[in-house]
Amino acid sequence: MKEKIIINADECYQQAEEKANHYFQSLYAQAQKKTYVKVLTEDIHLWKHKHIRHPIFSLFSRGKGKTNTSGYHNYIKWLNYTGKLDSYLNRSISYIFMRDLGKALNSPDTENRIRSIVDSLKTQLTSTTADRKNDGELFSMTALYRLAQKEGVESTFIWLINKLKNVSTNIPTGMNAEHAQRKLIKIIAGVIMQENEEMDEEVTVEDRKQRLDKAIRLGYSYGLTYPFIDDLLDAEILSDEEEKQYAYLIRSTLTTGVVPELGDWVGNNAELIRYIHTELREAFEYIKAHQRPETRNSFFEQSYVFFNSQEVDRDKDLTNAKYTNEELYIPVILKSASSRLIVRSVIGAPEDEGFDSRTFFYGIYNQLADDFADMFDDLKDGAVTPYTYYLKYHDTRPDLINPFEMYWTVISNLIHQVYHSDKMTREVILDRAINGLKRFKERAGTEKYKEVMDLFASESPKFNKLIQEMVRKADDVDFFDKLLRDHMITSLKSDRQGQEDFIETAKAIRSQLNSVLDIPKTNEMADSIIDAANYSLQGEGKRLRPIVTWFMGVNAYGLNSSILEPLLKSLEYMHTASLIFDDLPSQDNAALRRGRPTLHEVYTISIAELTGLFLTQKAILEQTTLDQFDSKAVLRLIQYSAQVTADMCRGQAMDLDSKGQQLSLEQLNRMCFYKTGLGFEASILMPAILANTSKLEIDALKKFARHAGIAFQIKDDLLDVEGDTALLGKSTGKDTENNSSTFVSILGVNDAKKEMWENYCIAMESLHDVPRDTAFLKHFLDYVINRDK
Repeated sequence: MKEKIIINADECYQQAEEKANHYFQSLYAQAQKKTYVKVLTEDIHLWKHKHIRHPIFSLFSRGKGKTNTSGYHNYIKWLNYTGKLDSYLNRSISYIFMRDLGKALNSPDTENRIRSIVDSLKTQLTSTTADRKNDGELFSMTALYRLAQKEGVESTFIWLINKLKNVSTNIPTGMNAEHAQRKLIKIIAGVIMQENEEMDEEVTVEDRKQRLDKAIRLGYSYGLTYPFIDDLLDAEILSDEEEKQYAYLIRSTLTTGVVPELGDWVGNNAELIRYIHTELREAFEYIKAHQRPETRNSFFEQSYVFFNSQEVDRDKDLTNAKYTNEELYIPVILKSASSRLIVRSVIGAPEDEGFDSRTFFYGIYNQLADDFADMFDDLKDGAVTPYTYYLKYHDTRPDLINPFEMYWTVISNLIHQVYHSDKMTREVILDRAINGLKRFKERAGTEKYKEVMDLFASESPKFNKLIQEMVRKADDVDFFDKLLRDHMITSLKSDRQGQEDFIETAKAIRSQLNSVLDIPKTNEMADSIIDAANYSLQGEGKRLRPIVTWFMGVNAYGLNSSILEPLLKSLEYMHTASLIFDDLPSQDNAALRRGRPTLHEVYTISIAELTGLFLTQKAILEQTTLDQFDSKAVLRLIQYSAQVTADMCRGQAMDLDSKGQQLSLEQLNRMCFYKTGLGFEASILMPAILANTSKLEIDALKKFARHAGIAFQIKDDLLDVEGDTALLGKSTGKDTENNSSTFVSILGVNDAKKEMWENYCIAMESLHDVPRDTAFLKHFLDYVINRDK
């Protein structure tokens, strides 16, 4: 059935074009007359007194040399040490209020709000409490979850993390997963900021919680359009036919308010498009459900203008030498303004004429700055922007506007026409402009930068010289959001690389371990026991415990990997024995383990029991061969190992006694520690024992292991309810079938996820007291809570 059209797409886009054209003609006239030269020259002379220090002051301040801004934590420390942190944060937050919130900086309310945020952020950035040695880690997963807890939206945070994980997993080759995640996070943060500014001091705790929950979900829903519409259509992943189909789906959705069925997809990307269609439809329906009736059409119109202006630009061909200035700039004005105008519509905020006006005029400034930074990448990709087009045709098209002159014209217009010559606005915009040139020069190199500046130089040599003098000499023009963005990109890449390295190393360790786990047959032993032991050992086990031991021994304590082999084998023997016992009919009565029938199903119950006992003794025997370590340390390790085995038996007995009973969370945590946590503790502490580690470090590692083990068990309980049998290699639903008390049965799925994250956070925080490299333990813990088997 054909859906009813709810907006006149051509009419709304034409009206938007007319408004953008009026703005463009005003800018064009100013650019032609070079009015920006005189105005900005005066502005810069006023501005520079704060940013260019007299040589004598530079001489006295050499002992406080500037730290490289690529070092996030050190740079914040340096700013605080030199007394520059306040002004740094003030201009940074002011810029966000102007760019993302559409505020006028000369409003007393805005000034007070900025001051409050700056004070709070400074306190957090400079905090050096005893339980957080990595000061400044405001944006780690642990810190973000703690913030979500404080606001009562931890379930929403968990939902978001899972969504971001799925998006990252489904980003196709040819697109940047870190970029997609960063863009999404940035948009979500922007929507949260808008919603937060709409809440007054009278809002109740419950109302605030609900509104933040909604803002996070709306931010994700809106942000999803960037990787899965804009970036996807730019990436040349879809064929021409697929792009036409996809663009039709988007247009139809925005003009009718209904997402069309996908139908039969023509092309090679059907699986990708099915995932995207499902996610975008869910996101669109969520946004639509939270629209106010009186602003709903405005939302669809703004969204259509945004999409269509992007399409207009996307359809341009750099080989076409006939585009007019209007064709180059009007879509830029439209897409840059509408992308931010949509945000207030998304959250259902009331109309604000001042916001709409400022945001409309401001957008092109941000877009021109971004296009300048990206112009060589855009040129390589054949994208048409004012900069790439000017680069290609400036020799043959004297009518083309120099985009760099247009950029300074926009800045002059913003400072004096839009923001009425406000001093703070001048400060922030000129800071941003000079900082952008500094960053570009640093990336491109001095020679390439000079070449670019010569090409884009205005017809006023004095103005050009002044700008370049500021680029060379001006200081204190950098911004927190740029520092944070660079830090986030580095962190995302580092985390992804760390995870990949952890997984690859783990695979190598697992493969090596698999090759030595088999127990050779001897005449003294009955073959059936060894066959049964090897059958259990040959299953597709994750080998997590010996893998963690390898990382601890080699990475943390610098032990030789070859002499650790007996210890690795002993841990897997102990663990496999515990699984054999767990699976017995008298205990969990499981039919599948590691993707194969359980041992008692293949052999007999009696053989299974004897095999479990045999493997526990074999584990101790392996430990006695650690003859290259101090004998007292080996003895302590064997004593510890024997105690762990005994305690694990206690944990299983507690599990059996609990059948049919409803345990308290405290009882479940204790049982879980004995059943699962101790195994992880052993894998972490055994290398520490061999390395004669201090008691303080041992205690911190024990705390990590306890909570990592609980997090692992909760994830297991969740997978028993939500997991895929094919991936898990064992049947799901066994806990319910056995009437076992689990974190899910006691807390429910949502609260079990919260408990898992709580233990994740405690485990991560405990690593602050471990005085050595623990990155692999972080990656291990991330793997624990993100695994699907």
